[in-house]
Amino acid sequence: MIQAVLFDLDGTLADTALDLGGALNALLRRRGYPEKSMSDIRPHASHGANGLLKIGAGITPEHPEHAEWRQEYLAEYDRRYADETVLFDGINALLLELDARGLKWGIITNKPARFTDKLVPRLGFAVPPAVVVSGDTCGEAKPSVKPMHHACAQIGVAPEACLYLGDAERDMLAAKNAGMQAVLVDWGYISDEDRTEEWLQDWRIAKPADLLDLL
Repeated sequence: MIQAVLFDLDGTLADTALDLGGALNALLRRRGYPEKSMSDIRPHASHGANGLLKIGAGITPEHPEHAEWRQEYLAEYDRRYADETVLFDGINALLLELDARGLKWGIITNKPARFTDKLVPRLGFAVPPAVVVSGDTCGEAKPSVKPMHHACAQIGVAPEACLYLGDAERDMLAAKNAGMQAVLVDWGYISDEDRTEEWLQDWRIAKPADLLDLL
């Protein structure tokens, strides 16, 4: 019996790609690199600063200037984190229906709390989340199970009674390893290179309203 539905944030609840990409392009311009198109950025928008720096300028964590680039990128994103970010179509309608059915909902994201704490209140959720777990809340981020179990403890629901929705392989791994049912969302930031058929998942849905058929 499902008692709670937990969500990834970027690419699942909210379309954050324009602001994430805008910050990347501002940094690339300043550094003398060519900008990236949104079609290039969108499939990687769920992979955080490290993923965006890699596709933007080939800067990986092993690069000697990675820390400097990452700090500069995060400062740029901090200036525009909510400029163009919106909820995906159908999310608020889904949350209202979950609430009507007496189900709790919450957020488990790898986004740092410095952004999550500011962004979530500005997204206009029709029903406030029962819990928000950021990437640095537990000292470990997805695919670790720690954020998943922390969220469950906060809302008093066993993992086995939770669905988790996400758009990345780490979301599916974290959910399954934590004992939750994993739901892959096709409206998220999935690239052509992602071998989604190999990801651990219980369900796959094309739009938010499809979740109601699983409950």
